[in-house]
Amino acid sequence: MVTQLSQLGFMLFLCVLVAMLTRRMHVPYTVGLVLAGIGLDFLPVHFQLQLSKDLIFSVFLPPLVFEAALHIQWRDLRRDLPVVALLATVGLILAAAVTAVGMQMTVHWGWAGAIVFGVLIAATDPVSVTMTFKEAGARGRLRLLVEAESLLNDGTAAVGFAVALSVAAGVQSTFADTGIALLVTVGGGILTGAILGLTLMFLAGRTADHLVEITLTTLAAYGSFFLAEHFGCSGVLAALTAGLVVGNEGPRCSISSAGRMAVESFWEYLAFVANSLIFLLIGAREAQQHFGAVWQAALAAIVLVTLGRAVAIYPVCALFVRSHLRVDMAHQHILFWGGLRGALALALVLGLPDDLPHRDEMIAAAFAVVAFSIFVQGLTMTPLLRRLGQLEGKH
Repeated sequence: MVTQLSQLGFMLFLCVLVAMLTRRMHVPYTVGLVLAGIGLDFLPVHFQLQLSKDLIFSVFLPPLVFEAALHIQWRDLRRDLPVVALLATVGLILAAAVTAVGMQMTVHWGWAGAIVFGVLIAATDPVSVTMTFKEAGARGRLRLLVEAESLLNDGTAAVGFAVALSVAAGVQSTFADTGIALLVTVGGGILTGAILGLTLMFLAGRTADHLVEITLTTLAAYGSFFLAEHFGCSGVLAALTAGLVVGNEGPRCSISSAGRMAVESFWEYLAFVANSLIFLLIGAREAQQHFGAVWQAALAAIVLVTLGRAVAIYPVCALFVRSHLRVDMAHQHILFWGGLRGALALALVLGLPDDLPHRDEMIAAAFAVVAFSIFVQGLTMTPLLRRLGQLEGKH
C-alpha cells in the first residue's frame, strides 16, 4: 500500500512538471503527458498502477464525464440537441460501418470482430476532446457542439459496443429485443442520473456547508454511474445526466454562493488529476505496444477511422444546411478533425474477451489510433482553430 501511494505521488509530481513545461513550451498538455508516460517505461521501476478497463471505467470516467457536463448549459444544449443527437447516433453508426467494412476488406478480420472494433473506436473521447479544446481556448457554439457530441456519442458507443459484443458472442436476439435492450440501457441511464442528481440537489438545498455540497456532487457523479451499471443501464449517460442536472439546477436553487465556487474548484482539480493520470498511463501502455507485427492493421485503422469521421460529420451536418441549425463549414472541419480518440476506446478494447479473434491486433490498432489522435490531431488542433478563426469568435 505504501509503495502504491509513493508511486502515485511520484506520478502526480511528474504531471506537475509536465504541466509547467508544456505551458512554457506552448505544447498540448496531453502530448507532454503521453511522452512522459512513455519515458516511465524506461525507468527501472515496476509501476503497480496500470491502465485497465476497470481503472478507466470505475475511477476516471465518472468524474470526467460529470465535470464536462457541469459546464454545459441546458438552454444552449436544447437549441442544438437535434444536431448533437444525430451526430452521436447516426453519425456514430456511419463511422462504425466505414471502419468495420474497411477492416474486413483490408486486413480480413471476421465480420464479428470488425464490427466490434468499428463500434468501440467510433466514439470520440470526451476526456481528450474537452481537454484539448480547453487548452486551445475554443468558445461559443463550436465548443458546445464538440463537447456535447463527444459526451453523447460516448454513451451511445458504450451501448452499441455491448450489443455488438453480444452478437459476436453468438447471442441470438430479435430486432425487437435489441431495441428494447437499447431503450432500457439508454433510458435507464438517463433516468437514473436525473433522479439521483435531483435528489442530491434537493439535499444540497437544505445546507450551506460547502463541504457537504461537494460531497453530494461527488455522490452524484459516482453514485449515478455505479447505480446505473448495477441495473444494466448506461453509467456514462447517467453521469452525464447527473452532471447536467447539478450544473444547471445546483447554482439556480440548491448550492449556496460560497459552495458554488468550492464545487467548481473541486471538480476542476479532480478533472485535472484524473486527466493527468489517464494520459500518463496511456503513454506508459503505448510504450509496451509492439506495432511492427500488426503495422498493416494499425495503419488501416488510422485511415479508416479518419475517413469514418468524415462520413459521420459532413453528411449529417448537410441535413441542417437550410435550417436555423445550420453548422458552418469551418465548424464542420473542426468537428471532423477534433474527433479525438482516447480513454473510452482503450477501456473498451482492453475489456474484450480473451477468446475473441484478432483481439491482440485490435488492441494494437486502437492504441495506434489513439496515438495518432494525440500526436497528430492534438498538435495541429490549435493551428487549425487559429487558421479558421475560431479561437475568439462567439460562433
